[in-house]
Amino acid sequence: MPHPPTPHLVVDLDVLERNLASVARPGGPAVRPHAKTHKCAEVARRQLAAGAVGLTVATVGEAEFFADAGCPDLFVAYPVHADADRARRLRALSERVALRVGVESVEAAELLGRAVPGLEVVVEVDSGHHRTGVEPGGAARVAVAAARAGLRVVGVFTFPGHGYGPGNPRTAAAQEAAALAAAADGLERAGLPAPVRSGGSTPTAAAADPGVVTEVRPGVYVFNDAQQVETGTCGFGDVALTAAGTVVSRRPGRVVLDAGSKVLGADRPAWASGFGRLPDSPGARVPALSEHHATVELPAGEAVPSLGDVVRVAPNHVCAAVNLADELVVVRGGRVVDRWPVGARGRNS
Repeated sequence: MPHPPTPHLVVDLDVLERNLASVARPGGPAVRPHAKTHKCAEVARRQLAAGAVGLTVATVGEAEFFADAGCPDLFVAYPVHADADRARRLRALSERVALRVGVESVEAAELLGRAVPGLEVVVEVDSGHHRTGVEPGGAARVAVAAARAGLRVVGVFTFPGHGYGPGNPRTAAAQEAAALAAAADGLERAGLPAPVRSGGSTPTAAAADPGVVTEVRPGVYVFNDAQQVETGTCGFGDVALTAAGTVVSRRPGRVVLDAGSKVLGADRPAWASGFGRLPDSPGARVPALSEHHATVELPAGEAVPSLGDVVRVAPNHVCAAVNLADELVVVRGGRVVDRWPVGARGRNS
């Protein structure tokens, strides 16, 4: 099977298979990976075969896709607003898979209870990321309202997104455990058992407290990316997905590739060293990105690739890159063995 023209995304199957086994710990939390990273049925099936208890998704549309792909257990880790359309779709999903949804307010819980009576929910708490979620001390109020609305409250969840950044993962994991413990205690004192205490991101999963956290929801781990390398979560040898770009321009110490922001995505955290990294040239940086151009600066003395050479780039944020692609080119030992459609792309509602 030939390589397609560049630019395209390449998945190294050997590395992916190692990554699938990397988050499971004997006696540790269950693994419920976030499928928004890959949006791909073939990856999801491999995650379930590797021991995942189910999948996490971001939208009802993603849940529908992965239910169609055969996943029997799905968690929409999002404060879903159950308007008429989503209510209909949630009811249909709940009839064919084990479905769990996040809530973070009394109002949302009451709306969800009217829309899908008996639906299983967990209350989202803020553990320091300050995006969505109630303060841990407010979780019981939301949980009681959800139970009164006819929902089945089974616990609490959080996203320690502030774990992204050098030196941050362990602090964020400790805050995650403290927030989940406090929120779960509040539910139990209100007479609502909280067996589910769900947390975890790729940077914090290894540091999740097994005495508190019952499941983790890493997403990026399956592919890894430049952000994970720069936070120290993984090494270049753990990056399973890269963008293949052709050298279209060269100067001393610099080349330009045909894989721009429409392939790599444009994410660049303030602490990142560029718009991606080159696994085969760890000292190189990508200081500038246009829609169809990636400027690569090479270390002094390193050979400059020739026009037409294909160069691998690890995106900063692999989720954003995959969301721009129609398919993933799968290789083993450098040889193309398959092409996987990014089937949940565009399922944003």
